Amino acid sequence: MRVEHTFGPVWNADSRILILGSIPSVKSREQGFYYGHPRNRFWKVLAAVTGEEEPQTVPQKKEFLLRWGIALWDVIASCEIEGSSDSSIRDVTPNDIRGLLEKSGIRKVYVNGSKAGQLYRRYIEVNGGPGAVCLPSTSPAN
Repeated sequence: MRVEHTFGPVWNADSRILILGSIPSVKSREQGFYYGHPRNRFWKVLAAVTGEEEPQTVPQKKEFLLRWGIALWDVIASCEIEGSSDSSIRDVTPNDIRGLLEKSGIRKVYVNGSKAGQLYRRYIEVNGGPGAVCLPSTSPAN
C-alpha cells in the first residue's frame, strides 16, 4: 500500500537537533503525530534523558520538543509499505530534510533506528546532507 506522510516536521528557530524516523507507523498515522504506538519507547526515552515527565498529549509533546530544542521528522515523504514494517519499505520519496536544515539552526542529526539511518544515508547524506548519528530504535518491534 502507498503511504503518504500527512503531518509535517516539528521545529522552530530554536531547534538545535533533529531526530528522524523512517515513516509513521499505522498507530502514529491514526493519531496524526509521531511515535503514537503505546509500546513505542520514544517519549519515555526523551523523558528519561531530560529528567521530565513523559508528555501525553500531542500539544504537550510538541511543547516538550520545542522547549528542548528538538526538531522531529521522518526521512520518508511517501513509500510503499506493509502495515508498519520498515523491512517492507520500497519506492521511497524522501522528505526535503536539506531544506529544513538550511532554514533552521539545527546542528546535529540523529536517526531513530537502523532503517532510518540506512534511508537517511541513501537519500539525504549521499546528496550532500550532514552525517547522522544512528540511535537504537525505540519501536516495540526492536
